[in-house]
Parts: sequence; structure tokens; C-alpha cells
Amino acid sequence: MRIIDKQLILNSWPKRCFDIFFSGVALLLLSPVLLLGTILSKIQSTGPIFYKAKRVGRGGIIFQMYKFRTMVENADKIGGGLTIHGDSRVTPIGRFLRFSKIDELPNLINVLKGEMSLIGPRPEALDYVKLYTNEQMKVLMVRPGITGPSQVANRNEELKLEKQKDPEHYYIHELMPQKLELDLQYVSNYRFLSDIQWLMKTFWILFFPPKEMSYTKKVDKPSAKHTI
Repeated sequence: MRIIDKQLILNSWPKRCFDIFFSGVALLLLSPVLLLGTILSKIQSTGPIFYKAKRVGRGGIIFQMYKFRTMVENADKIGGGLTIHGDSRVTPIGRFLRFSKIDELPNLINVLKGEMSLIGPRPEALDYVKLYTNEQMKVLMVRPGITGPSQVANRNEELKLEKQKDPEHYYIHELMPQKLELDLQYVSNYRFLSDIQWLMKTFWILFFPPKEMSYTKKVDKPSAKHTI
């Protein structure tokens, strides 16, 4: 899948320079955490250290998004693309990696490669992107981000899906359009300084999460989170 009109693709050199510098520094400073993630991913169960998720990037180009594996080997063959809260495919170590967001640190490699940005629209799988309207396709004018407006607004996405009888239907018809609306606003009103603001908001949520995001929160009903 590829968007042909290259002139529609936004290309901000300050943004790209910031991405390269910040992701490079982050990989160096967070190397102990990356080492921890590597060890935990390896000892949790048999299987590879990284999970490579196929996502649609800028211009509609498919790329492999790197994450630390948090599930048992061949989890995608055991269940679907939605990860249910309490999903037996997720290991105990994997639950910690997901909550702490350590599993997403390998995304920094994608940033260095130019496939992602630090800030941008949420990277989606091709099956979901095929459902986009022509207007929603405009989010593919920029590189997808590790964090951004829709990611910050839906940090507790699994709680929003918790009471849904059909999480997949709710995600496609309710939640995904809401997230795309936020991402379209980001694309339309992009300013370099806004990336700094979204980065600060992300750090704030990571270090001072709302009470409903507590790792020890007990959930009686199954919920789902879109990503493996």
C-alpha cells in the first residue's frame, strides 16, 4: 500500500534532526533499561527477544515496528490481533513490560531508521488502515510516532474497551475514528514546538499515571488493548 502523491507528505527537517538526536541519546542513556528488557523478554518463555509488528508508515509504506516480545511464542497464531486483559498469551513478565512501556523502547530503532518519529499519529496495522476514509488517510502524510495526541489520550485504552461486548467492533467504529480525529488535528496544525509539548505530556503520564492506570488494579471483567 503506497500513497502516490509525494507532495502531500510532510517533511520537516528540524523534526527529523530532533528525532535522530533524541532517539540516539535515549538509546545510549536507556541502554541499561534496554538490557533489562532484553533479558526479561528472553527468560519469560521460549521465543525471540523482539516482536516485529507490521505497520503502515508514512506514504503508506509497510514497515516492521520493533517491540520487546511480551507473549508466548507464536501468540499471533493462537489468538487474534486484540490482546484481551488477562490474556493467557501474555506472560507475567510481559504484563510488566507492557505496563511500564519498556516493551516499546525498541521503537527508538525505528525512529533512527526513519520509519517512525518520536511524535506522530499512532502506527496501525494494514487491516485497520484499509478501513480509513480518504480524509483519514491524511495521517499517512507524516511518520507514525512512538507517542502523540491519540496515544496520550488513550493511554488507558484497555479500560475503555473493558465493558465492550465486541471490542473489535467498538474499536473500529468508535475508538479508532476518535483517535484519527486527534491525529488529523496534529497533522493539520503541526508545529515543531508542539512535539516538545507532547513529549513532556508523555513523560508526565509515565511518571505520574492516573490512579486508574495502576499496575495493581484488579479487573473483574475482560478488557482488550489493540496491539500484540
